[in-house]
Amino acid sequence: MLKVQKLTLAVLIHAIGLTSVYASEQSEAKGFVEDAEGSVLFRNGYLYRDKKNGVHDTSSWAQTAIFNLESGFTKGIVGFGVGAVGDLSFKIGDNKNSANNMIPRDSNGEPYDHWARGGANVKARMSNTTVRYGTQVLDLPVLASNTARLVPEYFTGVLANSREIENLELIAGKFTKDQMSDQISTDGNNLDRAVVWGAKYKFNDQLNASYYGLDSKDKLERHYVNANYKLPLANDSSITYDFSGYHTEWDRDAVTGYTTASNPADRSNNIWAISGTYNQNAHTVMLAYQQNTGNTGYDYAYNADGFQSIYLPNSYLSDFIGNHEKSAQVQYNLNLNDYGIPGLNWTTAFVYGWDIKTPTTDDAQEREFFNQVKYTVQSGFAKDASLRIRNSYYRASDAYQGMYIGDTNEWRIFLDVPVKLF
Repeated sequence: MLKVQKLTLAVLIHAIGLTSVYASEQSEAKGFVEDAEGSVLFRNGYLYRDKKNGVHDTSSWAQTAIFNLESGFTKGIVGFGVGAVGDLSFKIGDNKNSANNMIPRDSNGEPYDHWARGGANVKARMSNTTVRYGTQVLDLPVLASNTARLVPEYFTGVLANSREIENLELIAGKFTKDQMSDQISTDGNNLDRAVVWGAKYKFNDQLNASYYGLDSKDKLERHYVNANYKLPLANDSSITYDFSGYHTEWDRDAVTGYTTASNPADRSNNIWAISGTYNQNAHTVMLAYQQNTGNTGYDYAYNADGFQSIYLPNSYLSDFIGNHEKSAQVQYNLNLNDYGIPGLNWTTAFVYGWDIKTPTTDDAQEREFFNQVKYTVQSGFAKDASLRIRNSYYRASDAYQGMYIGDTNEWRIFLDVPVKLF
């Protein structure tokens, strides 16, 4: 089997060495200052979990300013630039029961009153290939920064992105630090080494496909595939078919949830999902089916592989990832722009999971009823500011209570105000 490190190096060399077949991004560079961009996102975030079965409730409320600063690239065959990401936050109220990866705690278990995090990165670009080293927010199916809390999860390392061939995107990288949203330490998750690689290809306006891989040292090896096909129909409608799946194998010393494997070195999981989405004007309906096989559920978070690295449809408060679990979903989305309220959007969904293996049964179940309303200001001084309110009603059978989320009513309220600095 080809070692991951050699494969990653081959992808990097191939990406940089390819001859461009369409316009070069670097040839259009305007300059270090001329192409610079800067923004700050002011976010007020509240997350409350009403726990059942004698478990303590948790709630967190805080304010942050999330910065993203990017220089342009210098002119020339190879362009150079710099960037920075970071956040400055403070809690609102005592937050004695804060949790949920929202607010960091000190050595005495007390929530910080205020805190700041972040880092810088450097970048270089030749033709349509960019290499960046430093602190980054990742959006890869196998290594994704958690962006669903107050502030994002940060990774530190190097990532190469190449688009030398039209419609083909190649990535390869290596990361050595992982800082979760509620961590002050730049390597709070003790990441040793995570190597990523992948490719995404657009066949035409209807069909896209991708593959990504991850090797997290002494933890796991993970592979992801996706295919997406959109079929236009009459009357401004369309139907989109999507298939995605992961294959994961864990190393002997990695941490996972409940497993039926007799040998720790033989733990593996396959999880896949297929969905169909019908859209006509303001209305969108999605049906999805998701299934786990193997001797362990799909585990993330324990192994420094990203806290949001599950790009599957049945993912809300629960990700429906139990050992051998099957789950089905129906989702409805309404865009109220057609009803005279531009910027207002409502999503509702119900997901049911069954056949979960636990130490006491092979038929544990879970279910979630999800609702979200989001309003985005369309014009004026507050343009693009948004208010998002989401609620999840989650219940699980007794055999699954202590193994995952447990019965919970959750509320999330986020007010986002983006400001462009330059």
